[in-house]
Amino acid sequence: MKITGLKTFVANVQRTNFVFVKLYTDEGFEGVGEATLEWKTLTVVAALEELERVVVGRDPFTSDALIEELHRDSYWRTGAVFRTALGAIDAALLDIKGKALNVPAYELLGGRYRDRVKCYANHWYFGATTPDQYADLARKAVAMGYGALKWDPFDAADLEMTRAERAKTIDIVAAVREAVGPNVDLMLDVHGRLNVPTAIAMCRALEPYDLTWIEEPTPPENIDALAQVRRASPVPIAAGERWYEPSRFVEALQKEAVDILQPDVSHAGGLAETKRIAHMAHASLIPVAPHNPVGPVMNAMTLHTAIAIPNFMVFETVSVDVPWRKTLVRETLQFEDGALLAPTAPGLGVELIEEACAQFPYVATDVPLFNGTINTAGIAGGAATFDKSDD
Repeated sequence: MKITGLKTFVANVQRTNFVFVKLYTDEGFEGVGEATLEWKTLTVVAALEELERVVVGRDPFTSDALIEELHRDSYWRTGAVFRTALGAIDAALLDIKGKALNVPAYELLGGRYRDRVKCYANHWYFGATTPDQYADLARKAVAMGYGALKWDPFDAADLEMTRAERAKTIDIVAAVREAVGPNVDLMLDVHGRLNVPTAIAMCRALEPYDLTWIEEPTPPENIDALAQVRRASPVPIAAGERWYEPSRFVEALQKEAVDILQPDVSHAGGLAETKRIAHMAHASLIPVAPHNPVGPVMNAMTLHTAIAIPNFMVFETVSVDVPWRKTLVRETLQFEDGALLAPTAPGLGVELIEEACAQFPYVATDVPLFNGTINTAGIAGGAATFDKSDD
């Protein structure tokens, strides 16, 4: 079997643009991957298109060797854009292999550790600005079947927070905890926006609310700073979504900078690479909760990885999204009692509807982290519920 072509597809979903890639073969099998890299859409598309001349004519069954060759021969061997392109190619190769062998992709990663993966909701809080609004949306997310919720209540925080800003964040967390009760897991995402003393102060102030973790409290480039926060924090620390080199995960583990590791299957270089990272973490008895807040193909990539690693903890899902998300793909998700069941379809179990992507062309978007719009960006006209009950 030989690869005969590569195509990229972009679909806007208001908050960002999904980037998909498809590989075609001379035996009719097609593989799909996702390379969504928020606010770097056109750059990652160019990176994927540059790889076409290398992958065409190659055997998709040599996926590990081909990915390693692409990495070696790029010369510029790292960076979020290149690693994300590699991750999408790796997924598309595994998708082809799974379809050709008539097995789910996780079987190609060593098989199942579990039949179901516990999920937490993200994006459920879009549109909230007051503690009461957060509480109301939290109750709705729990009613959808989720037993765990994550959100960013830090508004426009940029290294420092005023006393008023700190108090508002604490009030929001308190309102959500009261709304959902003691048996729902709560996680906070800071998106790397605090300096060390502010991060430590907020971790200590939020201890009474029994948080499962506080995520990426400091900027991702300084692992020593993160380790300092972790040593002082009474709340577990999670991080890893913006590390894409395997050596960064090694460093974080060696410096004991995290309680929970969060590699992104796409940005870290693919399913196979993420499994290797997970096994490194497992040697230190550190659980893995993969980063997964974007599109439906990435969701499938992450799901198969979560099924095939020993130290999986919890699975991130998009609980609220634009209504046309489902028009972009055919997928076979089964959501039951707060968990996704292991898929049984060959490959990744998701098929891209190519012509649907053209209906939602690329739109440039800005990073909403530092202007207080992280919870409202990209939901013009209101967010639609992404109901998994009929998937």
